[in-house]
Amino acid sequence: MLDQLPVYRDKIEQLKGPIFVFGASGFIGANLFNDIFKIRKDCYALTHDATKAWRLKLLNVPFENIIHCDILSNNSVQEVFERYKPQTIFNLAAYGAYSKQSNVNLTYETNVLGTVNLLQNCSPEMIYIHAGSSSEYGFNCTAPQETDRVEPNSHYAVSKVSAAYLLEYYAKVNKLKTLNLRLYSIYGAWEEPDRLMSKLIECAREKDLPTLVSPDISRDFVFIEDCVEAFIDAANRITAQTSGKSYNIATGRKTTIGDLIETTRKTFAIDKSPQWGSMSNRKWDLAEWYGNSEAFQNDFGWSPRTTLEEGLQKTLAWQKAIDYQNTVIPAFENPRLNPVITAIIACYKDAQAIPFMYERLVKTFNQLKVRYEIIFVNDNSPDNQEEVINNICDKDPNVVGISHSRNFGSQSAFLSGMEIATGDCVVLMDGDLQDPPEIIPDFYEKWMDGNDVVYGVRVQREMKPHIHFFYKSFYKIFQSLSYIPIPRDAGDFSMIDRKVVKELVDLPETEQFLRGLRAWVGFKQTGVPYVRPERMFGVSTNNWTKNIWWAKKAIFSFSFAPLELMSYAGFALTGLSILGIIWQILAKLFFFPNTPQGISTVIVLIVFFGGLTILGISFLGEYITKIFEETKKRPKYIRTRIRRGSKAYKTAEEIRTLVKQLRK
Repeated sequence: MLDQLPVYRDKIEQLKGPIFVFGASGFIGANLFNDIFKIRKDCYALTHDATKAWRLKLLNVPFENIIHCDILSNNSVQEVFERYKPQTIFNLAAYGAYSKQSNVNLTYETNVLGTVNLLQNCSPEMIYIHAGSSSEYGFNCTAPQETDRVEPNSHYAVSKVSAAYLLEYYAKVNKLKTLNLRLYSIYGAWEEPDRLMSKLIECAREKDLPTLVSPDISRDFVFIEDCVEAFIDAANRITAQTSGKSYNIATGRKTTIGDLIETTRKTFAIDKSPQWGSMSNRKWDLAEWYGNSEAFQNDFGWSPRTTLEEGLQKTLAWQKAIDYQNTVIPAFENPRLNPVITAIIACYKDAQAIPFMYERLVKTFNQLKVRYEIIFVNDNSPDNQEEVINNICDKDPNVVGISHSRNFGSQSAFLSGMEIATGDCVVLMDGDLQDPPEIIPDFYEKWMDGNDVVYGVRVQREMKPHIHFFYKSFYKIFQSLSYIPIPRDAGDFSMIDRKVVKELVDLPETEQFLRGLRAWVGFKQTGVPYVRPERMFGVSTNNWTKNIWWAKKAIFSFSFAPLELMSYAGFALTGLSILGIIWQILAKLFFFPNTPQGISTVIVLIVFFGGLTILGISFLGEYITKIFEETKKRPKYIRTRIRRGSKAYKTAEEIRTLVKQLRK
């Protein structure tokens, strides 16, 4: 059943391509995209609704056909239109239809401003079909015709009415081919499990009934397949005469909740009696809410094929076929099954590599079917890094750009990103592409298995042999000196769970060595071997001086061995000195009476012990320096700007407020 081709296959083949389905992660959008994609591979799922992307994951949509686009950003919309040149656009992106979607500003931004951005990028050759709502009629909800007065009764309804007028305006003024389909109560496969019809069928499988409102509340139930066919008919048969109009997609039949329950009990042989009023009525529960679709039937030849009984049976058959209890419900209820991964990129002199890094990351995340956030940290690079990052932020709302006031180093850059990361886990990467994004799926697999930290183990480095020998030797020595077990050949490249990220960010240390602290905090950790490639562009910003500084930082941060070594040396040399004194006395008195009174011995001993003393003082100095740095309590980094999508936060107050909001 899941792979069954739709009965309107011929109509799908007639659609002008390429085809865009905005809001494809939602209930209706996922069904529309899935039916078209079974026939046409030039159909693309466009989504920004991260809370519902679980459908696309379970549908196993190829990454090439998923496009992340923020309709609130005209730059983002313009970029995907220019790149793919769609000819048929279905817009099912909306916000505010459900009680949990309570942000009024976002309701108008998504439903009105988002519609404007899409229409602005359409041309008269394109076809634009918009998902409206029967709630546009509001108080005038009893079988209204399209020419009847709309009386919106909520912010959501007002925003949908505004979008309908926008379509009419663009059709008349810009000659665009637009239609607004006012949908009634659509139900069927892929509807949210917490909705009435989904709960009803789930309970019916167990010969049970869900909690219910009053029996006199009415709906006009339209099966999802009929709804999808209506969109396809609209796209195929739109004309200059119908363009800009709104049409009702309804059965024209009033079905009360009482009628629905009796039909369900009869269809599935349920003996249990309904408990009316076991759930309170909602503000949108009305007694006379049904539609009149005569205009759409006359102009487009559409009529609903599916009776309520057939629709209920098809929905139950779908739930059984997809193993509803073990696939859909866990994916809907458990965000970890569809997590957000935040990639944090420390960038310095990486302007050329950043676009390639972005493309490879997006491709990798799309293959994994996960939501993503990418944070580029510009650590005050002297090149045009900031401009490159801004261009990416303009077209992708999932990208964040951070700018620092000076070069604080990669460790501070990582922490700066970690503090505002919103993902369920973060991936730390250098911006020079020596940390391959293609390794992330291996990290992800280990993380999903329950590991809190998954680090990359460099089994081979594409570099000169003597430099490779230096790195291998350092990690071997460092591992033996450290007072905690630190994985050998493991750099910053890693995937870290959010709870570990929180602990790392909260550590008070000013000067941090993350790969050591990552081991110090504990949790369940494992490694993934990989080959570290050479830089794709430019030359490394590391040199021998910087590498030695890194080695010192690591050793003096996570080892007391230098101090212990000096203690052992002190004991050993003191013992040797005592033995030397005893030997001199015995030699002079008994064995070698003519032992010379040589000044060379004195000089050698003075130089030796003097050098040893200076070395010991230098070791002490290193630790005292670290104490001195920590007592200053200077910030680890200073941000001058944060860019989230197309919005920039520049003032200190704006940045502080944003960080406070994002930090979990």
